[in-house]
Amino acid sequence: MKKLLIILFLPAIMLAQNQPKVGLVLSGGGAKGFAHIGVLKELEKAGVQIGYIGGTSMGAIVGGLYAAGYSADKIEEIILNTDFETIIRDKISRREKPLFNKEYGEKYAISLPIKEGKIGLPLGLSRGQNILNFLTELLAPVDDIRDFSQLPIPFYCIATNVETGAEVILDEGSLPLALRASGSFPSLLNPVEIDGKLLIDGGVVNNFPVDIMKKKNMDIIIGVSVQGELLKRDELSSVASLLMQIVNFKMYEKSDNQVQLLNFYIKPNVEEYNVISFDKKEEIIEEGKKTAKTFKIVFDSIAKLQYNKKLPKKLKVKKEKFLVDRIIIKGNKNYTNNYILGKLQLNQGDSISYSDISHKINTLTASKNFKRIDYHFKKSFKGKKLELVVQEDDVNSYLRFGLHYDLLYKSAVLLNYNHKKLLTQNDELSLDVGIGDKIRYDFQYFVDNGLLPSYGVKSRYNTFNNDFLYDADLINVRYADFTNSFFLQTTMDKKFAIGVGVEQKKIEIKSSNVLSNGQETFFDDSNYINTYAFLKLDTYNKEMFPTKGFYADVGLKWFVWSDRNDKLSRLVPDSEPFQQFSQAGGTLGFATTFYNKLTFQYTSQAGYTLGDKTSLMFNYRLGGYNQNYINNFKPFYGYETGVLSDQSFLKSEFNFRYQLIEKHYASFIANYARVDEDVFSDPNLFKNTKSGYALGYSVETFLGPVELKYTWSPDHKEKYWLFNLGFWF
Repeated sequence: MKKLLIILFLPAIMLAQNQPKVGLVLSGGGAKGFAHIGVLKELEKAGVQIGYIGGTSMGAIVGGLYAAGYSADKIEEIILNTDFETIIRDKISRREKPLFNKEYGEKYAISLPIKEGKIGLPLGLSRGQNILNFLTELLAPVDDIRDFSQLPIPFYCIATNVETGAEVILDEGSLPLALRASGSFPSLLNPVEIDGKLLIDGGVVNNFPVDIMKKKNMDIIIGVSVQGELLKRDELSSVASLLMQIVNFKMYEKSDNQVQLLNFYIKPNVEEYNVISFDKKEEIIEEGKKTAKTFKIVFDSIAKLQYNKKLPKKLKVKKEKFLVDRIIIKGNKNYTNNYILGKLQLNQGDSISYSDISHKINTLTASKNFKRIDYHFKKSFKGKKLELVVQEDDVNSYLRFGLHYDLLYKSAVLLNYNHKKLLTQNDELSLDVGIGDKIRYDFQYFVDNGLLPSYGVKSRYNTFNNDFLYDADLINVRYADFTNSFFLQTTMDKKFAIGVGVEQKKIEIKSSNVLSNGQETFFDDSNYINTYAFLKLDTYNKEMFPTKGFYADVGLKWFVWSDRNDKLSRLVPDSEPFQQFSQAGGTLGFATTFYNKLTFQYTSQAGYTLGDKTSLMFNYRLGGYNQNYINNFKPFYGYETGVLSDQSFLKSEFNFRYQLIEKHYASFIANYARVDEDVFSDPNLFKNTKSGYALGYSVETFLGPVELKYTWSPDHKEKYWLFNLGFWF
């Protein structure tokens, strides 16, 4: 019946037109809006020329790219090659994060802003800076067009004024910003301010803006809707579904009225998908094509009547580098131009591409000092003028949460207080408190001066119980460490740091067993002071499960003083007096991936003691699997925590990790170590080598990794199951 009506009414419509102008309206619908691409492909295939495009939300984004000159095939290629989870969640490449954040800022599942002393909720899951960067780079070829009617295909999109609830038609200004505003899905993306108006997703007031197209003097209007329908009674099973139903009343009622204004209404069958089905891009595009094919007779007939076709404007994708001869920065109040340019690593006279500037903007975003960063280029005498408009973030402090369980520290909830700009414009304070079976804390205060010397203070308290080998007996001891330090460092390119520091350490180690006289057995209860130097390099693309990059953390400590002589002699009469000693060691590693699935990660560790060390607790202790060990404890599969112990060690770990599906990994790990008083004194480095192996299954979750491993060693008969949940802290 539908096809029959098309055949009957099409001739009458066409005969009334001379070179008919076609308006195309694309509805919002989140990921379901990818179906618009399939419809565009069929329109192009038939040869239909679009005279005007309008859209809302995802319809605005797809329509805006088409209006700018991208072909349907090119838009499909862009969409299929884009990781929307990374873009929508504002995930920033790890290479663009400051080294401080790589070390201490990647262990939290939830982050809540604190403003004027009150804990709040974020306006959205994401600020949307990645989306804005993504659109700005794609739309660089039309960057100088501010009137959307002057685009290769005239265009408009719809947003909602969140303060008044009014509809806002966006047809001029920054095209990337307009598309970002139209797609600001409430709770998912932060609102966008344009011309003093705070804007959210246009779908709230007009998700299918046919009425606007009706005023554009188009002869034929084609509408494509991927909206859902109101839920049936049996589907209203939760508060969320009820609230969504109430929100949808007005939206769907207006959209139903809009359909009456169309000449042709296309509704792809995307009911089985939802607004966040970003993993079903190909299937959704195919549904759009499938439905559009049923309109082939319509498209062919329209194309035949458009006998005087205009040649499409060839889109000039700007990949080449160009000279930036002038930089103008607006909106900054607390941060100087030099600070911003320093973070961007950009100066007048540099040559860059649009891709380069996107990465540089991400670097500035990673500072978390700005709500939004807009940029565009204008032609100038020698090259291009870069205009940056920034909105500084007025939230300086956050309360963050994490959760973790492992077999050594057991369960813990992590509470973190983070405060930026506490004393200076470029400082950061971070306080972690682990509340659970083992109370611990980690305090960091760091002033980042970039290439100039930076400085900071640290304070940490850590405690756990474990079995240790002592005089051939295995005894359970309580290990407590309280460490404070001051350090100076220089950071280069957000991945390399070198520095020196001074450290005070209080170590208390006592047996869990109480003697018959009621006294506790102490192995150490002393303060130590040492100086240290360090060098760090981190280019891993991910903290957990990296697929590429290098890592290095090497250092030297010189223990210069201790009160051990006075204090411990009263507790342990036979204890040896303290003598100065040094320890050098570190970790080197790299990761590389084959066939996009199989990752090989190699890690090498070593430690060596110079001088007479007087406390057994400064021995290197290998065993267990924890990534949150302190001092000289090192992980080693096949052995329990700290079982292998001596004054020096060499260790190599070979990790073969295969990605089964997204965020799911199977791994085989082999590690080998030599632990001795002096592993370098014997030319046979492989003498008395210990070995251990592990098979594991891991899953990435928003709480962090969930890992189950089975580990064993041919050196003994013991086998272990290991489990951990959440980011390590």
